[in-house]
Amino acid sequence: MSESALPPPSPPPPAAPAEPAAAVRHGPPPLVAAALAWIFPGLGHFVVRRRGTALLYALIVTATFLLGLSFEGRLYSPEPGQPLTILATFAVYGAGLLNLAARYLSSNPSGSILSVTYEYGCAFLLTAGLMNLLLMLDAYDIAAGRK
Repeated sequence: MSESALPPPSPPPPAAPAEPAAAVRHGPPPLVAAALAWIFPGLGHFVVRRRGTALLYALIVTATFLLGLSFEGRLYSPEPGQPLTILATFAVYGAGLLNLAARYLSSNPSGSILSVTYEYGCAFLLTAGLMNLLLMLDAYDIAAGRK
């Protein structure tokens, strides 16, 4: 047989549909997970099915915040002429409802500057708020499928 008598080559099979780049998410939208993480430490991780870490984060942040209160630390509010109090207020408000409840229930939200543990208390309160802000970002990333 000659080359002209060969049948034409068959066309290639159709390409399979492209898989989506991101994994399919199961759970709340990322902003909801972040908002829940702000409301109470660990709650954002709880709704994205990281139960063990949620409990651990809740214990760590809550214990840090309560130690700050017991050391008579200050729940910062912005003060005129003191621009750094804006940053400190943002940090303390990162603790979410813990901060709001403490402001409502505390007889002295400004702390006791004469207490020998005042500076430690302030550091613990600021740390608890900043830790929770980082946990909010982590819950957001997990819900978005980045982790």
